[in-house]
Amino acid sequence: MQNLSCFDLTINDAIAHLVLKRPEAMNTMNPTFWRELDQVLGDLHKSALARALVISSTGKHFSAGMALDTFAGAITMDDQSAEGRAAIFDLLTDMQATFTRLEKLRMPVIAAIQGGCIGGAVDMVTACCLRYASADAFFCVQEINIGMVADVGTLQRLPKLLPMALVKELAYTGRRLSAQRALAHGFVNEVLDSAEATLAAAMACARDIAAKPAVAIWGSKQAIDYARDHSVDDSLRQMGWLQGAIWSNRHVGEAVAAMKDKRAGQFPDLAPLRSFRELD
Repeated sequence: MQNLSCFDLTINDAIAHLVLKRPEAMNTMNPTFWRELDQVLGDLHKSALARALVISSTGKHFSAGMALDTFAGAITMDDQSAEGRAAIFDLLTDMQATFTRLEKLRMPVIAAIQGGCIGGAVDMVTACCLRYASADAFFCVQEINIGMVADVGTLQRLPKLLPMALVKELAYTGRRLSAQRALAHGFVNEVLDSAEATLAAAMACARDIAAKPAVAIWGSKQAIDYARDHSVDDSLRQMGWLQGAIWSNRHVGEAVAAMKDKRAGQFPDLAPLRSFRELD
């Protein structure tokens, strides 16, 4: 487990579990949150120690989003000059990149959500692959309620996940989307009775994922995310190159043999990554 201020991280049986651990602050996102999340995701991406990532939280609410006092202190949003406004663009680009890491991670990411998922927390969970919610969970594009536009991914990813009219209702009004309504529209995979049951469902899904060939899961994530943003023809072409790159007779043979023998398959992890800068 890493020594982190905003999170607890454990890795067991190839499943990474990242827990937001500041319930007294409603798990708001301060600068340390962004720094630690970026670090954790970078390490998980390179290490290949995990085949799935589950993100859960503590306390009554999953997260109340951005710590607004940050903008009165550590971060200055200067709207008084062209240079200051240009700097806002670069600041947001940097923050957006952290949640994009979730989308680009070499493993599926599963969110287990209880209570409020508000503002920046919606940005975060829309970048996850799967979402499980407790019955008391709700989602709120809070930014419009404080006089601004959601700017770290919600308005870009939510239209891929919900009907456009509903996205506009949430973005324009700041109304809450209940877990039940989110389930009806396919935004969450399942609604459970409690936070504990929600986490259990997320972990069960992670175990199913971790039991599959890691490279096939990696390829599936690549193909699905590409198809979301490209035409069918382009996506089929990409699929041909992708399958040709990762096809393994050994993996298919082992999967079939494991099913026949009624046992767990044995598949290698993804290769650890090292950037060019780290090489001697």
